[in-house]
Amino acid sequence: MAMAAGYVGILSVDLHFPDAGSLKGKRKYVKSAKAQLQQRFGASVAEVDHHELWQRSRLTLSCVARDHGELLRLLDGAERYLAGQEFELAGVEREIVSLDDGL
Repeated sequence: MAMAAGYVGILSVDLHFPDAGSLKGKRKYVKSAKAQLQQRFGASVAEVDHHELWQRSRLTLSCVARDHGELLRLLDGAERYLAGQEFELAGVEREIVSLDDGL
């Protein structure tokens, strides 16, 4: 009997920090968002673009779950969390990969 391998979800978000006046100010928001996403959703998170800009950032996070519904709940929760912060959620992209597809 074959065992299910699970699902990986990838969420990439563009963030805008209208109140950040420096890279140090932006880092405060990014560091907090990364820590909360890791704690609340068990996500692995990286800042992947706009390192040199004060008011922009692109974060990519990934979550792993055993079933599709659980993964959707994690990604939806992460997106809702980011949308509810004092910065702006400027764009969102999602991809879901079934590990069963590659086996």
